[in-house]
This record gives sequence, C-alpha cells and structure tokens, in this order.
Amino acid sequence: MTETTIASNLQNTLIELEVQRKDVSGAKLKSYLIIGTGILFVVAGFLFGDLFLAGAIIGGVTLIIGFVIFSKASKKFSGYRHEFKQRVIGAALKSIDNSLELNYESGLPEGNFISSQLFTQRPDRYNSQDQVQGNVGNTRFSFSEVHAEYKTVTQTKNGRQEHWHTILKGIVFCADFNKNFNGTTVVRPKDFGAAIGAWISDKVSLLSSSDKELVKLESPDFCKKFVTYSTDQVEARYILTPAMMERLCELDHKTKDTISVSFTDSYVYIAFPLSKDYFEPPVFKSLLDGSFLEEDLEVIRFMYSIIKELDLNTRIWGKF
Repeated sequence: MTETTIASNLQNTLIELEVQRKDVSGAKLKSYLIIGTGILFVVAGFLFGDLFLAGAIIGGVTLIIGFVIFSKASKKFSGYRHEFKQRVIGAALKSIDNSLELNYESGLPEGNFISSQLFTQRPDRYNSQDQVQGNVGNTRFSFSEVHAEYKTVTQTKNGRQEHWHTILKGIVFCADFNKNFNGTTVVRPKDFGAAIGAWISDKVSLLSSSDKELVKLESPDFCKKFVTYSTDQVEARYILTPAMMERLCELDHKTKDTISVSFTDSYVYIAFPLSKDYFEPPVFKSLLDGSFLEEDLEVIRFMYSIIKELDLNTRIWGKF
C-alpha cells in the first residue's frame, strides 16, 4: 500500500486524530516550558542567596503547575495512542491481509520467550507489547515487540551497583511449523563467543553443561553466519534442509543485525534485533504527511512475508 493509498483510505481518521495530536503536543510543550521555568527559578534562588526564598516558592509552585499539566498531557496521549493503534494501525493491517489483528496491550508471554530457547540468558526484566496475529494460508503466526534484560550486580567501595544488559530489544516472530518436534534446535549468530563455544563443544563435549549438541551442517554459507545446537541431531538435519538453510540466509541478509532462530514444540521462533519501537503515534510530527506509517508497514510486510520466505505453507510433515 502506497503513501497515497494510506492517505486516501484513512483521510477522515487522520484528520480527526490530527486534532488530538495537536492538543497533545501543545499540552506537552506547555508542560515542558512551565517545568523548565520552574527549574530556572529554583536555580536562580540557589545562585543568588537574597532571592533564595522567593526562588524556592515561585519555582516550587511553577513546578507543581507544570507537573499537573504534564500529567493531563499524558492522559490525553494515552487516549490519542489508543485511537491511533485501533483506527490507523488496525486499518493498515487489514489493508495487507484481512486476518491481521493488533492487540497493542498484549505481547509474547515471558514464559513463551523463555521456552523458545532463543537465548541462553533468562530475563530479569521483561516487557512485550504490540502483538500482531494472523494467518497466511494454513499457517498461523504472530509477532510482538520484546524488550528483555538481565541484571548483574557488582560490589564497589560505594556499595552494590546494579547493571542492566539487553538480551533482546526487537521483534520475536512465532509461527506454527505443523510438526510436533521431538527435540529443540536452536540457530544463533556466529559471533566470536559463539564460535569459541562451538569449538569447545565439538572438541570437549563432556564439558558442555547444555543438553544440546553442536550440529555440523553441510552449507558453508549458513555455517559462516550461524552456529546450530540441537537435542536431536537427526531431527535438526530434517528441519535444516539445504533449502531451509538458504532461506534463513536470505532472510538474515534482509535484516541489519543477525537473527536467532529456534524450532521447539511445534513452532518456529525468530528474533530480530531492532533499535526503535514501532506502531507508536507521532506527537510532534503531522499525521497528515502519511510517510510516518511507511516504516511500520515495511515491518508488517516483512513479517508477513516470512511464511512464504520459509515456505511454511508447504506441509511436508503432519502433526502427530
């Protein structure tokens, strides 16, 4: 769907929401200005001792007013965001496939993220939202934004310090593979750490604490990008056929950062690291432009195309 088509199909909705957007942006700018003014009064009071009391009182009152306006602006934004997700993103999804639905308050459950075994690290802090669900032919799929982090604690002379590290900030795609797998097969980026780990697993397998073993595959291109582990060597080779490995390489080529893939239970999971949040309404940019939707739509089209990219509608197995 082109920008012109988007603007044409959603013109009335965008005009209505543009009024809301301006109200939200105006309220936010007003609150920022008042809060900034309050801070200046307080700072001036500290810098000029004679004006300390006046600066503290005027600055304090101004800050309170600013935060009240900011709170009201936040409530207005919540309403505007809800309307945008339901009426704009919802309509855009339907323009791609009528089966596509967005539940922006839901995402991939943390339990599913862990059971996917895409990553070895369990999250200590987890958030997922903007779940899109639909069908492509016989294949049911979904994808959600995910932000998963783990915590480390270090002891310093000033006490304990917490550090948060990103496991994944991006999108997790999940699709029915139409086969109840006997084991779990995981394909991860072949960075330096993974390459060393794979070498150790290969040379000294008894030292590995994981129940998965390194899988040696025949595709040089695939093995340059990925390292593969599985609890079932035979099944891993049935899944990762030369055609499947080629398709995963092509899929990875279309993304900026290397994907991670797992095959477990009866699903394929694919993690895509991304740097921004999608499906969020603009506040300080006009809705009437139409171009703001294009990047979001590209993500949706890309996720939708994965079913065809991996040929998941070709039912070579039946569930058992």
